[in-house]
Amino acid sequence: MSLWSRYKLRIELSCVVDRTKNIRPSDILVFSTLRNEKARLPYFLDYYRKLGVNHFFFVDNDSDDGGREYLKDQPDASVWTTTASYKRSKFGVDWLNGLKAKYADGHWVLVVDVDELLVYPFCDTRPLRALTDWLDSASIKSFGTMLLDMYPKGKIQHARIREGKDPVKTASYFDASNYFVEKNKKYGNLWIQGGPRLRSFFRDKPQFAPALNKTPLVKWSKGYVYVSSTHTLLPRGLNQVYDEWGGQKPCGVLLHTKFMNTFSEKAEEEMKRKQHYAASREYRMYLNKLNGDLLLWNEQSSEYKNWQQLEQLGLMARGNWA
Repeated sequence: MSLWSRYKLRIELSCVVDRTKNIRPSDILVFSTLRNEKARLPYFLDYYRKLGVNHFFFVDNDSDDGGREYLKDQPDASVWTTTASYKRSKFGVDWLNGLKAKYADGHWVLVVDVDELLVYPFCDTRPLRALTDWLDSASIKSFGTMLLDMYPKGKIQHARIREGKDPVKTASYFDASNYFVEKNKKYGNLWIQGGPRLRSFFRDKPQFAPALNKTPLVKWSKGYVYVSSTHTLLPRGLNQVYDEWGGQKPCGVLLHTKFMNTFSEKAEEEMKRKQHYAASREYRMYLNKLNGDLLLWNEQSSEYKNWQQLEQLGLMARGNWA
């Protein structure tokens, strides 16, 4: 662990509950930061437990909705809290890098937000360990995904988050096309932009559209770090989650359920807090378009069915994993 990560852990994070002594060497771990997301937590935990995740690490950034207390009572969760600046922690990256450096060496690690649900080839019939075992056998240390923005058919203000219920049942539509890919020359990762956020918020400034490429699943080792959210990793070889020689590595999708009834409230809060990238430029663009009313659905929208549908659309692939 770097001196900077040690400093961040010691100074900024206070442990709420530490159950790391229960972690076994083969366990799959989830790491996540959150703020005021209690309504999403029961389904998030249930979803990843069913996939085979063994232990959860949460950093709560000064929530006041009871979520931290809820997580404290979960038998497979370790929880830290902080009132420190989300922005100065590189948007939570430093906090999670520090925890992974201390606890995750040798484990398969999944880093996701609580509004992100991992879909991978055969996820309806094979647990996550089947995927990580195959990746181990193929000497592949990282697994890439595309962030797929989900939204309802009606106005997002009417799409309620229901505690314990699958948000994709409500926000069940996505853009099947309108994505652009460019290789990042510095880090070697593929930079993806597009989808409903580009066409609805960033049409006039597409270069500012959020990045949709993520590498959330990694066989962690000491010295590994995320540089920019889960978009970019070091060492740089971990970013090559694609085959440069004409083949195809397996990859997945993160179903992103941000666009539901709490979105306007969160956008307003984040503008006041100014804790996000580029002085919360993304949230400023959202609020400029919202005006209390937002419809992302159009006649070209596709309704989500399963991972096979996403593979047929070219948004994910099984590669050589059969």
